[in-house]
Amino acid sequence: MNSINVLLAEDHQIVREGLRAMLNLETDITVVGEAENGRQAVELFAKVRPDVVVMDIAMPLLNGMEATRQILQAFPGTKVLILSAHSDDAYVAMVMAIGASGYLIKQTAAHVLPEAIRSVHQGNNFFSPIIAKRRNHQKQKAHDQGELPGKAVIPLSTREMEVLQLIAEGKANKETADELNISVKTVEKHRQSLMDKLNIHDTAGLTRYAISMGIIESSVQVTII
Repeated sequence: MNSINVLLAEDHQIVREGLRAMLNLETDITVVGEAENGRQAVELFAKVRPDVVVMDIAMPLLNGMEATRQILQAFPGTKVLILSAHSDDAYVAMVMAIGASGYLIKQTAAHVLPEAIRSVHQGNNFFSPIIAKRRNHQKQKAHDQGELPGKAVIPLSTREMEVLQLIAEGKANKETADELNISVKTVEKHRQSLMDKLNIHDTAGLTRYAISMGIIESSVQVTII
């Protein structure tokens, strides 16, 4: 049996090490790379070309949602399994709309991660049990009521997502411009576009939105048993 090659993208070293140690016990799964931020994940993916990416949503420099979008744009058909501290329907809808193959809640991910990796590698979608149960209930309810399931997600461009993350991390326009290698004027343009699209008209509001969408989050440890 060929081994499933996996790239781990997680900014918390202790969590990443725990996940790697656990996956190393599986005879059919091999960790071929580790990334501690979204940009590194995108760059490393192109080098090692793993079968499955296990991607944390909230990471520095580039969040997991945007890293996933960039990987899938460059390499369609890639299997990306999202890790998140949030189980809200909005998060799940957003990453599935991007093209992710599955969604695991970080606090309990270790219990099902090997199974999830095998499942998405075979072309299936995989969700933490609590999310899967809720999605099935919603689909059944929507079917019974003749409705289309799912929430509409406000589309943001790649650059808008990058700018939003840096705003939420407290970066000034000049710092954001330097980080993204663009002009301050371009940063201001993207900031205004974000405010118009989201109907949010101050920096504090944009920061709250980024936090609410899981683009940045507090440190959450995965339970490794």
